[in-house]
Amino acid sequence: MIYDSFFTSTKKLALLIDPDKHSTESVTLVARLAEALKIDYIFVGGSILMANIEHTIQFIKGYYSGPVLLFPGNSCQVTHNADGILFLSLISGRNAEFLIGNHVVAAPQIKQIGLEVIPTGYILIDCGKTTSVEYMSNTRPIPSDKADIAIATAMAGEMLGLKCLYLEGGSGANSIIPSSIIKGVKTTTQIPLIVGGGIRTDKNLLDVYEAGADIAVVGTAIEKDQSLLQSFATVRNSCNK
Repeated sequence: MIYDSFFTSTKKLALLIDPDKHSTESVTLVARLAEALKIDYIFVGGSILMANIEHTIQFIKGYYSGPVLLFPGNSCQVTHNADGILFLSLISGRNAEFLIGNHVVAAPQIKQIGLEVIPTGYILIDCGKTTSVEYMSNTRPIPSDKADIAIATAMAGEMLGLKCLYLEGGSGANSIIPSSIIKGVKTTTQIPLIVGGGIRTDKNLLDVYEAGADIAVVGTAIEKDQSLLQSFATVRNSCNK
């Protein structure tokens, strides 16, 4: 089970690929890099998808042997050729479609094709920029100076039975999620913690790991400079020594 690997004591690194933001050539390049650098997971998805997600995953799997997980922006982003799905419930918002509505629509298809499902509490944090997920979900992110609200939200998600938590600054966030929020969530919950958004430098990644993230997610920075994946993998490796 992929989910079991979330519980290991080592820090993990995930690469987020938005099919709309990559060409066939760039997908091939980053998939090869991910394989060579032993990137732990590749997440695939986006707020809006014009490209064919099945084709993107097929290209990835041609070069990358690790787990490929769906990171769906809506109920249409489900395909049989992924290894699993982060079943995201946007618990920081109050929009029923992103709390449960899309899940009801997608559940029969997910059940039929037998994807591994990882129920995930998705918590959007304001990191200085209106993001696609904020606009498309019609929800407000938790202010970055309201750690108490983020922590209480994470605790509630765990109590509801969600299997992991995802603190999200959003694609192209101006800054990483504050350490106070990451630390607070990590110390008050017992389930794996994923953190993404705004990770552009080695220091950003190190700060996220040191604050308590079990899995760090990089995406936008790699779209702009694929060579950063090498240095990010080096940071992960150094944290695991």
